[in-house]
Amino acid sequence: MSTPTPEDGEQPAEATAEVATERPARQPPSPKVVAAVGTLLVIMVVMNWVGDALTTTWAKDHPAWLIALNSRNRILVLTTNNLDPWSYYGIGTARLLLSDPLFFLLGYWYGDAAIVWMEKRTQTWGQMLRQLESWFSKAAYPLVFIAPNNPICLFAGAAGMPLRAFVILNVSGTLARLWAIRVFGDIFELPISDLLDWFARYRLPLFIISVALLLVSILLEFRKGEPEITSYGKLDEELEQAARDEAKQEATDDE
Repeated sequence: MSTPTPEDGEQPAEATAEVATERPARQPPSPKVVAAVGTLLVIMVVMNWVGDALTTTWAKDHPAWLIALNSRNRILVLTTNNLDPWSYYGIGTARLLLSDPLFFLLGYWYGDAAIVWMEKRTQTWGQMLRQLESWFSKAAYPLVFIAPNNPICLFAGAAGMPLRAFVILNVSGTLARLWAIRVFGDIFELPISDLLDWFARYRLPLFIISVALLLVSILLEFRKGEPEITSYGKLDEELEQAARDEAKQEATDDE
């Protein structure tokens, strides 16, 4: 296989790790399109909440519905042994990939402003996000494969990672994650089964406790001033403000 050269219009191999240092200027879409993305993210947040509340109730009897609502690692571990491979990989992959292209697009559309927005939205995790960005600048492709979470997908879009590379890494990394959890579930099948039986035995009190804990976590999130759902609900406004702030900062730096 021949190695592409800069004259071919391709990025040299040694520059691959530098993908995150390139911040291409993009033209954001209309506010209505951004608001639609925000609405989809709000729906996914609510789905996660419902899945958290129903984990102990549905993990054994309705595992497919549960991972369709929420595919956190702990829920995938609890449900994997009660799902056939087609349901597990099909539903799990679809649910895990649902938000990734949306964050990639936000990064692609807004560049550095999207990163600033995410840091402000999650001030508690701001330092960790800056560290993630530093790692991304050194190992962009491996990070998208290993941990394609919301910030990583946002960084990939902001850095101008080629869409084809992002899709391949994101999908293959998600399948590898599901496979690893499947293997883990097979190894620990007996204790997982015992835990599910315990959930079934105390279904009602555990459901009440789950709902109570969820409400407490939501309340704390609002009290900290970092409610994820309200930020997504006014996504177009917040990103436009972040873009204006970033433009002002760049103008100040140029003076």
